[in-house]
Amino acid sequence: MSQPMTVDCPTCGAPVEWTPESKFRPFCSDRCKLIDLGAWASEEHAIPVAPDAEDELFSGDFDPRQH
Repeated sequence: MSQPMTVDCPTCGAPVEWTPESKFRPFCSDRCKLIDLGAWASEEHAIPVAPDAEDELFSGDFDPRQH
């Protein structure tokens, strides 16, 4: 039988077997999973976008503001 694939935990770097039995994968534990979730919630992690991308995406959905 072949060796199971191993990945590094994104939070602490510990090796994690990529198997159905590894319920926190790709994290090594519930603690590391929650640390990562907290980083997303506090906006330490973010998906990069162009500064005006949101304006371009939604600009046609609403009437212009009346000042």
